[in-house]
Amino acid sequence: MKKPKWVVEKEQARKAAASETVWLFGLHAVRDALLNPNRTKLRLIVTRNAQDKLVEAIAASGIEPELADPRKFTAPIDPGSVHQGAALEVKPLDWGSLDEVCIAREHPRVILLDRVTDPHNVGAILRSAEVLGASAVIGTRHHSAPETGALAKTASGALERQPYLRVRNLADAITELQRMGFLVLGLDGEAENTIEAALGEGTDRPVALVLGAEGPGLRQKTKETVDQLVKIDAAGGFGSLNVSNAAAIALYASRHK
Repeated sequence: MKKPKWVVEKEQARKAAASETVWLFGLHAVRDALLNPNRTKLRLIVTRNAQDKLVEAIAASGIEPELADPRKFTAPIDPGSVHQGAALEVKPLDWGSLDEVCIAREHPRVILLDRVTDPHNVGAILRSAEVLGASAVIGTRHHSAPETGALAKTASGALERQPYLRVRNLADAITELQRMGFLVLGLDGEAENTIEAALGEGTDRPVALVLGAEGPGLRQKTKETVDQLVKIDAAGGFGSLNVSNAAAIALYASRHK
């Protein structure tokens, strides 16, 4: 009996995900990946100079490096990438499910990204999320930045430690977080309330902050699904924040008082 089309497509997607690999590059990103016991490492290409700088991490990982001439760096990465003589092929990280990750600490704070596709922005958000104690950063499987070398380099190691989940449907993830007790706030420059006003004094509820791409902002479906739209209290009426800066400020403003 012939399998239905949707079954075939699902099986193909599962096989594609199983075979997916990522090339990380740059000394910081490669070092932190080598030292991450949860990261499956497949192939390491380094120059002699980079090998000397990564010698302890290479020894700890147990991987056998391939030496490359700095003038003919053979790793299959963008020629314009600032690789610093190190590139590592890995499997994407599996952080587990939404409920496992998002309530893993006291006073959980979560960042959700609505169509934020720039890997540099997502990498910077991961850095801020790690510093400010977010439980997770959540994007979507489509229309959000996947794990890439550029994202990992911008994250400067945070990709190895900061949970980054990609879900099928953002509105469904918001609804699931609401069922888990989260107050879900969507950032919108036209909102009347500020983050601080929405949270009130001393709230100990888990909080999720949803940020949209620069320009289009949050989709209408996202606006309708969140509990409340809020804004960052600006000093004047001009200018706007980069999404990674907005994420850092929003996270700081939402911290438990």
